[in-house]
Amino acid sequence: MSGMSIILKKELKRVFGDKKLVFSMFILPAIIMIALYGLMGFAIGAMNSDIEEHVNKVYIVNADARLKNAIQASGFEKNENGETVNDITYMTEAEYRADEQKLSDEILNGDSQMIVYLDPEFEKKFTSYKNAGDAIPQLIISYNTTENYSQNTYSVFAAGSGINPGVLDTYRTMLLQERVGNLDLLNVFDLQQNIIEKEEKAKSQFISMMLPYMIIIMLFAGAMSVGVDAMAGEKERGTLASMLLSPIKRTSIAGGKVVAMMILSGLSAIVYVASMMIAMPVMSALGGENSPMGQGFGGLSLDLVQGLQLGAIMLALVFLFVAVISFLAIRAKDTKAAASLISPVYIVVMVAGMLTMFMSGKNVPISRYFIPVYGNAVAIKDICNNELVGTNFLASLAGTVIIAVALTIGIARSFDDEKIMFNA
Repeated sequence: MSGMSIILKKELKRVFGDKKLVFSMFILPAIIMIALYGLMGFAIGAMNSDIEEHVNKVYIVNADARLKNAIQASGFEKNENGETVNDITYMTEAEYRADEQKLSDEILNGDSQMIVYLDPEFEKKFTSYKNAGDAIPQLIISYNTTENYSQNTYSVFAAGSGINPGVLDTYRTMLLQERVGNLDLLNVFDLQQNIIEKEEKAKSQFISMMLPYMIIIMLFAGAMSVGVDAMAGEKERGTLASMLLSPIKRTSIAGGKVVAMMILSGLSAIVYVASMMIAMPVMSALGGENSPMGQGFGGLSLDLVQGLQLGAIMLALVFLFVAVISFLAIRAKDTKAAASLISPVYIVVMVAGMLTMFMSGKNVPISRYFIPVYGNAVAIKDICNNELVGTNFLASLAGTVIIAVALTIGIARSFDDEKIMFNA
């Protein structure tokens, strides 16, 4: 045990005694994380502001009085402050046909955003409609789905924005009012929604989907950042060979290195998670309500037991990832070979963590909790949703720890193998 503590102290001193290494492992990732998410939030906010402030160019062909009233009533052309939101040009059938190709090219090139075309016989078909099968007037909207301005213009025209109704709904209501008089005749039942849900799960729905993946990726990245150099790097530089000639047992050397890497990768993961908790609200504040991570960690609320469960799962994952990376790195001839061996594992880990994003509401059988990484990801999601039961929690730990212990034994045996340690 004394030999193992010597190696442990040596490894920790090697890292914490190097200011550049401390900066690159613990400080730089936090700076990059916060700066990256802040930049993303700023970019999203700037994009949303630009779309809201842009005055769109819209052509409306063969508009009748009702449609013009609907446009005015919905605030599509001017907002409540009287500012022009959409620059509307009304055209006759002849004017449109004369410039039809030119107007289509404008939409394609982003010079204008939308064309609303009413059937020239709209009024005639509307008033003469009596029975099923009679001609129905057409309303055609042309817009560009690859242009943000055009896509947003159509969305506001069709569905409205904020408290303002869409022009189409307003126009349709006017036509129905004129046709049937009492619109209540069209309501055959009154629909009321009675939502029954777990309040905690509703609040944490977004974070329960993202957090397992983020934790797993961060833990693996932290383990990889220290594991490759501590094993393959020292082996390549020859420092590990001199350590093997010391009176310390090789099993103690292996154990000390594994424990040291667990501590370092765990601290690295804590830095990543803390940075994420800071960065996501920053992104939300800069990006506004349309930020894809606007909810941040606000919906996550853990009690003491859940916090301990999450900590235990993270510790088990750190143990597993350090064991996997160390086992592969010690058997590689150099850091380049180690990186090539670890890369496929990284992909598998990413996929396993990502699978929880696409889970249905079906209960996961306990046997799947024994699957390393995947079972841990499901358990973390259950913690966020306040649904983790004791047996599933223990299963997620057991499957991970058993594999990690087996790999650690393999690492210790590798240290006793002269061919592996000296690349013979």
